[in-house]
Amino acid sequence: METGLPRAVLLLCMVDVLHSFAIEEKEDVFKRMVCPAFLMFDNAAYLADMTFELPCNCKPEEVSNVIWYFQKTMGSKETMVLTDFAGNVVVDSGHIHVGSNVLKRFSIRMFSLIVFRAQVTDSGLYLCGTKKGDFFYGYDVDVQPTKHITVAFVDRGEHVQDDYTGKLFSLFTTFWDWTKCDRCGVRGEQRRIGLCYMRSAKLHPRYRTALPNVTSCGSRAVSTWLQRRGRRWKPEVAIRSCLSPCVKEQDPQEGVQAISNIIYKLGQKPWLPHVPTQFHKHPVGRDLIIACPGARPEHAVAWDKDSVRLYRSNFLVGVNQSMRVFIDHGNHLHIQRVQFSDKGTYFCWREGQLVAGFRLSVGHQRQRRRTLNDPETIYAVKAISTSYVLISAIFVGIHVCRCCRQVFRCPGTT
Repeated sequence: METGLPRAVLLLCMVDVLHSFAIEEKEDVFKRMVCPAFLMFDNAAYLADMTFELPCNCKPEEVSNVIWYFQKTMGSKETMVLTDFAGNVVVDSGHIHVGSNVLKRFSIRMFSLIVFRAQVTDSGLYLCGTKKGDFFYGYDVDVQPTKHITVAFVDRGEHVQDDYTGKLFSLFTTFWDWTKCDRCGVRGEQRRIGLCYMRSAKLHPRYRTALPNVTSCGSRAVSTWLQRRGRRWKPEVAIRSCLSPCVKEQDPQEGVQAISNIIYKLGQKPWLPHVPTQFHKHPVGRDLIIACPGARPEHAVAWDKDSVRLYRSNFLVGVNQSMRVFIDHGNHLHIQRVQFSDKGTYFCWREGQLVAGFRLSVGHQRQRRRTLNDPETIYAVKAISTSYVLISAIFVGIHVCRCCRQVFRCPGTT
């Protein structure tokens, strides 16, 4: 007992020393990264609707808050400030919509800039600096569109587009790694995103790339003439089938299982919730878009309707122009002109796990009675009253003008 106590004290002291060392190492991240004397821009390419993060890799020790700036081109007079000058802007990504202004789709966390659901218009230069205008680090961001994207289904023997080689430049596709299998226990699908890249010896030297003379097609390192040529090359998506086993779930508690067995023996099916389910009633004839909770465009996401698998090989947008139900490249499920046959439970898979259900019921939109407290009624009353006053003023003004005209025309009587 006496020898064990000093050992325990020594062990605790060692843990404290290691913890302090880890904290010290974490604080020295910016000390090890020296800011370049000449500001360079790191090239980064993404697909539209993706969320990306740009870390401020270097800054002086005395700087506690960073300011992020955005420019469309280098030296542009129009500069957008992406901060509230406190260095910390937090937004709820669940309320981010496609097409929102970039000022409503960004957040600054731990000196890093996070842009939610990036759009093609977000392409440009992002600079990390201070309120005084001192810049430490820069990025050349290229957000490539999903419109008219090239899709290749590997199971059908389709291949990605061949590279293009010219005299002054060459175009090719750089693919990311295959995603996880979007389902488990049944046949699923994997997706591989490819972005357009260009190889040319005539790139601007101020833009830093991972490989020499290679950058994304929409980079500012590329001249305007080469950018027009690069727009002809569209991003690609490759899709193939896969099969992945499910992770074994923990068995339910003994009491819950016993009650379920008793209910089952009585002839009633036991109801055990597997995933959270949301109930929604939608009017017939209206369009509906369903998003998978917590999913991003780069995630592996799949959709099922009841027991029917909605595979991308049949339901990906663009596969059939007459499709009314389809999945876009942002992993959203679209139902256009909702019909009564669309009612049911739609299940969402994320990263190979079933995560949510969406029970849809379809009905006619009821005509409700208007009251005087409704905003629409108040607006209509105000509009009618304003119009009546305006018309009355015009009517009175016309008659006053006519009377004045007759008075000045008629000679005075003596």
